[in-house]
Order: sequence, then C-alpha cells, then structure tokens
Amino acid sequence: MTKRTSESIPCGNCRHNARKWQRQLAILAALLALAPQAVIALGSRIPNQDAEAIARGNAFVATADDPAAIYYNPAGITQLEGNNFQLGSLFYLNIYADYQSPSGQKFENTHNITPVPQFHYVFTPKDQPFSFGLGVYAPFGLGMEWPDNAPFRNAGLKAQLTYVTINPVVAWKPFSTLSIAAGPTFNYSEAELIQGVVVSPYQLRFKGHDWAFGANAGILWQPHPMWSFGAKYFSPTTMDYNGTASFNPSVPFLPPPVSTTTHLKFPQMVSGGISFRPTTNWNFEVDVDWTDWDAVKNAVIDQIGTLPLNWQSSFFYEFGVTRQLGGGYYLSAGYFFSQASTSDQYYTPLVPDTDLHVGSLGGGFKGRHWTWAVAGQIIGGGYRNVQSTVDPAVNGRYRLFTPTLSFSVGYHF
Repeated sequence: MTKRTSESIPCGNCRHNARKWQRQLAILAALLALAPQAVIALGSRIPNQDAEAIARGNAFVATADDPAAIYYNPAGITQLEGNNFQLGSLFYLNIYADYQSPSGQKFENTHNITPVPQFHYVFTPKDQPFSFGLGVYAPFGLGMEWPDNAPFRNAGLKAQLTYVTINPVVAWKPFSTLSIAAGPTFNYSEAELIQGVVVSPYQLRFKGHDWAFGANAGILWQPHPMWSFGAKYFSPTTMDYNGTASFNPSVPFLPPPVSTTTHLKFPQMVSGGISFRPTTNWNFEVDVDWTDWDAVKNAVIDQIGTLPLNWQSSFFYEFGVTRQLGGGYYLSAGYFFSQASTSDQYYTPLVPDTDLHVGSLGGGFKGRHWTWAVAGQIIGGGYRNVQSTVDPAVNGRYRLFTPTLSFSVGYHF
C-alpha cells in the first residue's frame, strides 16, 4: 500500500477524509464532554457551604440558624430577625491525588488552592410569619489535572467544573414550632476538559456552558427546646453543555474546531437530621445526606448516541457538636463519612474516588451585630485499587487527601 501525504490526496478523498475526521472529532468531543459528569460523581458535590456548619461536620440541617440555612435548610431562616448579611469562603488547600500504576510508576496531580465563595442574605419583617432570603453558592464544582506523561492521559488529563447557584427563598412559620420554605434555583455551569490524543503532546480540549433551573425546599420542626428535626430537598437539573472541541497543538491535516452539545444530569439531593440540646450550652446533631447518582446512568450526545455512566447513589453520614463558651463564643467539632460513587468499570482518574473520612474543628462568635466563624477540615481516604475491563489504562491505586480552611463574617441589624 502506498502511503500518501495530505498534499497527494485527491479532492474527492480529501472531502471524504475531512468528513470522517469531523465525525471522529465529534465523537471524541462527545466522549470528552462526559468527563464533567465524572468529576461531579464525587468531587464535585460541595457540601461545605458555611464555616459554622463545616466545623460541625455539616450536621446543620436541624440547626440551620444562620443565613447559610438557605443552602442547608431554607426553613431555618425564620429563626433570624431583621436583616442578616453573611459573606464567606471555603478554601481547598490543594487537592492531593496520588496514583500508582500496576508497574509501580507514581504520579501526582497538579496542586492548586481553590476558593469557593458564598454569599447569603436574609430578611425577616418584624412581627411577620414570613422570611425572605437570597443565596449565591456553588453546590458542585472543583477539578483535577494530571501531568501529560501520565499513562492514562488518553482517559483524561484535566477537568474544571464551575457550577454557581442563585437561590431566592421564602420561608413561612405558620406555628411557633414549625417552618417551611421553598425557592427556585438559577444555575450556571461551565465545563472545561482536556484529554490526551494518540501521543504527547497532542490533546483535545472541550469547553462548554449552560443555564438550568431547579428548586430547593426545607422543613424545620422544633416541638421542644431540646429537640429539633429538619429536612431539605434540592432538585435535579440538566445542563446542555454547548461548546467547542479543538485539537492542540493544531496541525494542517486535523480538522478545525467543531461544535458539540452534551446533556448531563446533576442529581437531586435529600438530607435529614435531628438536633439534641440537653442544655442551652450544648448542641448535638446527626444527619444523613443522600445524592441520587443512580439517576445518572447515561449521557445523551446529540447526533451521536447514548453512552453509559453507571454512577451509584451515595450517602454522607454526618455528626456534629457545638459547645457555647459564654459571651457569644462557641467551639464546634464534627465528622462525616462519604461513600464512593463511581464503579471500577467506568472509573476516571479525573475523580480519584474512594470512601472518604472527613474531620473538622472550628469556632466563632455571635454578637449583637457581628458574627464570625472559622473552621478547618481534613478530607482523606485509603488507597483504592481499580481494575477496569472497559479501560485498563486507568488501572492502579488511587488516593485522595485534601485539607480545607473556611471563614464567614456576618452583620445583623
């Protein structure tokens, strides 16, 4: 067979090959676009939305007594009087992911400090049973980047997911012991993925964005000063990532960038908890938080087909305790366990997913006008041994370790 260069291909074959390359690029781009969903299978669910709650291991759905209740349980905002502003941020102090191949090669991801800011505002009119709130936060997100010489480079090198929610809510307190709340969510997301192609340094890059609408709701019941029960619901959304896929570096015989669209579901979430306060100085809480990853079995790619994802629903089991110290000061500690959400068969290095143990410690102050809180957190798990028959290139041992630091400052009048 005679080997032809691009200059020697006749015009008819040129058009045929161009169409073939464009179809291959579209398919590859569609496959690449699945990676944001892989990222959110674990990492991307961001349960840490408030320093006070983080210090308690995020066991806050039955307490929910600061403006961040808009996320944790919007029914809790009826506990706040007047105007309440709160600004804060979570910082992932590098996400450390380790990989060891079956042959013994070791690789580490690129380390970055990742901020996740939050803003919440609550207004409760005097002598009224209604409260109004507005929250801006990121319930999903984060990312992962590996060096280009990683053995699984063609399975994924970088994933960056941004997901921002704007959430107005209205809460109603029909009885002194019961509050209910609901509100719409306006969600904007961007996804960027980089995947190795053939050999280094060739890569394929996809970037897309979309808006989606959803809702959240909550209920808080306090039948006795010692007991409080809460529950929260966050609806699913679907993002239609409209974007562009392109090769880098570009070469003359590869096609130009092409447009792609991938439809990805973000799961519904349900949490419930019980708070026990044996005295006014102590608050113990236990929560269970469920994420419906089971609903995300497939991804639909326009004009391409349907690809299996097969994620698995998972739980957070959360425990927290707060001790009032007097003068408005308090200390808190917490722990939660996070179940893995991905299977070996469809494992991706963009999510070094494993069972995780999360410990936290923090404290703060609540005064007449000003409040503040700080919290530190350690997220870690043991090595996970992956044996995939779908893509043996990803096989090996993965481990994740992440420290976090968070703060919030609030003003009430």
